Amino acid sequence: MVKGMYHFIREIWKRKSESFLELMRKRFIQWRKEPRFKRLEKPTRLDKARALGYKAKKGFVIVRVRIRKGGRTRRKYGRGGRKPSKAGLTRFTPRLSLQAIAEQRVNRKYPNLEVLASYPVGDDGMYKYFEVILVDPHRPEIKNDPKINWIIKQRKRAFRGLTPAARKSRSKK
Repeated sequence: MVKGMYHFIREIWKRKSESFLELMRKRFIQWRKEPRFKRLEKPTRLDKARALGYKAKKGFVIVRVRIRKGGRTRRKYGRGGRKPSKAGLTRFTPRLSLQAIAEQRVNRKYPNLEVLASYPVGDDGMYKYFEVILVDPHRPEIKNDPKINWIIKQRKRAFRGLTPAARKSRSKK
């Protein structure tokens, strides 16, 4: 059986060689210096982006976002001199995954675009990095494409738990 390009890209991301890990180390150093939301020309993981619905045409936008790793912390409002461990500030687990939180933050940053899906691109000691696929529902290229024009009717998908990452956190009734 003949294997295509996307198969080999997937294999590189699965079986990480020493040269690949060194490249990612250099990328993480560079990504840490960049802003939290970085709009990209093309996806880092082309196979994953294509599998989730990305097309290299006008109306599709890729944004890399970094999210701080670890448990969330709540703010302390007027709890006086009480013990912090009993105040419910630490060991606070969010209901959403870091990936779903990343999608929501990107949707707040780009309110005129709709979140299609997202995928992880790596993590270092402090941050996790995700790439979020956004679609501009007002573009004529999107309106005329029968495979993606269903997204025109949907609003704020990331906040309603309709993206693949957010769907996992919803209860299955």
